[in-house]
Amino acid sequence: MQEIAISEFKTKCLSLLEEVSKTRKPIRITRRGKPIAEVVPPSSATKRRKLGSMAGTVKILGDIVSPVIDVR
Repeated sequence: MQEIAISEFKTKCLSLLEEVSKTRKPIRITRRGKPIAEVVPPSSATKRRKLGSMAGTVKILGDIVSPVIDVR
């Protein structure tokens, strides 16, 4: 993993972010030689559709149509 001082990161921030995006390799940011943050590319997990994403996760117990109390 590439390490870079915070002062250098501040001056080259946009180009370093572009590099991480293209190479998919993280960068560790240090202050006085100690790591303080890491810039990592986003995970490549497949995006799930929002519509229908909860299908099959609900279980209906009992009658959901009839009133709970007698209204007479």
